[in-house]
Amino acid sequence: MTRMLDGKIALITGGSSGIGLATAKRFISEGASVVIAARDKRKLDAAVEEIGPGVMAVQADVSQLTDLDRLFEQIKARHGRLDIVFANAGGGQPQPLGLITEQEFDYVFDLSVKGVLFAVQKALPLLTDGGAIVLTTSIANVKGLPGASAYSAAKAAVRAFARTWTVELKARRIRVNAVSPGPIDTPMHNNLGNSHPDTAKIAAAMVAQIPVGRIGRPDEVAAVVTFLASSQASFISGIELTVDGGMTEV
Repeated sequence: MTRMLDGKIALITGGSSGIGLATAKRFISEGASVVIAARDKRKLDAAVEEIGPGVMAVQADVSQLTDLDRLFEQIKARHGRLDIVFANAGGGQPQPLGLITEQEFDYVFDLSVKGVLFAVQKALPLLTDGGAIVLTTSIANVKGLPGASAYSAAKAAVRAFARTWTVELKARRIRVNAVSPGPIDTPMHNNLGNSHPDTAKIAAAMVAQIPVGRIGRPDEVAAVVTFLASSQASFISGIELTVDGGMTEV
């Protein structure tokens, strides 16, 4: 039986935990060779142990262009090309309007906007014609969430990238799509909750807004990313596919 990504070479940024790690596992199970990139070497090493054969790990901060140059040099030396780019790295701590610092704003935009743009731009010389790019947005770009000013704006920018790049890369038949997770059981989501004194109340209130009645799992997002990256989505480009249990639809 042919697997969805047989023979493909894929890059996943933010690949050491959460959605990125789950997607790396799914890509490999579907026949791809995977490169994961993340800032924390300890987490990268743990991810490699968990994923097993078929993965290459590169310590890199996507907000640093010199790190990106080194990342793509290593990919070129090892694989010579890319077929899939999953620009997944992003994040930030919640902060209400009035308390946001310049440092916090810069952190979110450097990681989630600058890092996405330059990771994709620097990947283009290696990306095969007819390849696929998947970006991670968030329901925060369409839903007002307290404390998410910078994060929401950053993810809205990423959504705009998907539309713009779909047009700019059409001559090379490169499809660009976005996956938009809602509340997912990841380290980032858990850290955001744990930073608030009423974590349990917040979690219960969030689940009450989700029609399927629970928080999502990283592997559920990974399945969607795999679909968008595969030939099964060959006539899909420019979209944002929401994975939130119906939270933004009701």
